[in-house]
Amino acid sequence: MDTKQMRSFAAGLVAAASFIGAIYFLSDTEEPTVQQVEKLSVEDMKSMLTKEGYLVYTEAELQSQLASSQEEETKVEPAEETETQTETTEAEPKQEVATQTVLNVTQGMTSFDVGKVLVDLKITDTAMGFVLEVDKRGVANKLRLGTYTLNSNMTVDEVIGTVFK
Repeated sequence: MDTKQMRSFAAGLVAAASFIGAIYFLSDTEEPTVQQVEKLSVEDMKSMLTKEGYLVYTEAELQSQLASSQEEETKVEPAEETETQTETTEAEPKQEVATQTVLNVTQGMTSFDVGKVLVDLKITDTAMGFVLEVDKRGVANKLRLGTYTLNSNMTVDEVIGTVFK
């Protein structure tokens, strides 16, 4: 390339840059360059989260929920694990001993925590197996708070039907 061609090329670049700059600065666009974010009210946020399956509590509601669950725990603790045995006589065949457990589902518990109790009752082999079964059924976010009596004769289906919505 000789100097004449180089000057022509540079002049073309300057002309193109000037043309694009003029369009940019002189055009009147009504679209904002920054996207406006709508500010949601507290009630709107609560309703959106509730629709997604989340529980929304205020600090006072959470403290009262925790206090009531702790009161229930202290009432239920002596009967946490009890064994029921059926009377057997020599004429009757021996019956299997059923282990009964009171499960108190509180805020923050997961299906894995429930699975650990089921392993103790020998209803399932592993807690992770129970979690996978709960996930497969799509009820992992539907764990209900409360106190439930489980026994070792229950199946995994019965436990899921009792503890989950």
